[in-house]
Amino acid sequence: MALKCGIVGLPNVGKSTLFNCLSNAKAQAANFPFCTIEPNVGVITVPDERLNELEKLVKPERVVPTTIEIVDIAGLVKGASRGEGLGNQFLSNIRECDAIIHVVRCFEDPNVVHVDGSVNPVRDKGTIDTELQLKDLESVDRKMARTEKMAKIGSDKDAKKCMEILSIYKTHLEKGLSARSAPVAPEDTRFIDDIFLLTAKPVLYVCNVDEGSVVTGNKYVDLLKEEVKDENAEVLVIAAAIEAEITQLDSFEDRKAFLSDLGLEESGVAKLIKAAYRLLNLYTYFTAGVKEVRAWTITKGMLAPQAAAVIHTDFEKGFIKAEVIRYNDFLSYGSESACRDAGKLSIEGKEYLVGDGDVMHFRFNV
Repeated sequence: MALKCGIVGLPNVGKSTLFNCLSNAKAQAANFPFCTIEPNVGVITVPDERLNELEKLVKPERVVPTTIEIVDIAGLVKGASRGEGLGNQFLSNIRECDAIIHVVRCFEDPNVVHVDGSVNPVRDKGTIDTELQLKDLESVDRKMARTEKMAKIGSDKDAKKCMEILSIYKTHLEKGLSARSAPVAPEDTRFIDDIFLLTAKPVLYVCNVDEGSVVTGNKYVDLLKEEVKDENAEVLVIAAAIEAEITQLDSFEDRKAFLSDLGLEESGVAKLIKAAYRLLNLYTYFTAGVKEVRAWTITKGMLAPQAAAVIHTDFEKGFIKAEVIRYNDFLSYGSESACRDAGKLSIEGKEYLVGDGDVMHFRFNV
């Protein structure tokens, strides 16, 4: 599954620094607005301790983790919805993403210029929200105009219902609220699928703080948390400058010691990647053999044939059965053969709901 998260935020909030830490790519991180002119793309590994444990047990020739694509998108300013700054380019890049990682500046540093002259995370968040909402209003209005015409000539049986749903989104956006919180039933969101509303995408807020605030947060973090408390969105606290230092350390032991000295159990980057995975409502299942131990990404709620299609579409077309071992059983018994002997390997059909961490083999015939 090609999954993509876009890192957004005002200029000089730490987006490119964070992107570099995530992907080890070399996006320019400089103290001036718009240093990222073209979107930078990095493919990052999703950290999963279960994959490491399976590797120890199976001892395969290679291990393949699952990944997420991260896009560092050019900074946004007021008026982007009207094409100010790099607005149009910025907004079109967001449309291609599955979710948004919204970086907000929550640190003071006189040496790092703020585009609006002062640190205010609530104002900064509002600036971006407003620009995205205005762009979404344009999209809704255009579709309403098209749908109204189709309703008059009777060429679309769903036109009336579509107009009702679009009206709800229009009213909601005009109130300064994002599409993701509109009072629309899940089955009715299909009416906006073709216009890719920016504010309908799930969002993860990342508070970029100074080193002294990385464990407990600070007043700016508290302000942002209060602002987004009704959005059902996750808020992470990360010090991008610290993450940049961690990436310079060569060994796992050095990184672990560095984090321990700061009072942290894992890096902010690892937390962010895992949070992005949760944000997209994703599960991981594994295939495990001497040739390869591999993680596969699926959407929560997928049945066995759909999960098989992630490997190859032929697996779904010719699906017969799936051999399934629960991860904890594999860990307890130590091998596929031991699980089979203990009755911990089950044969599942087309209606099997794949669980997070399942170790699977598919039987198919094309």
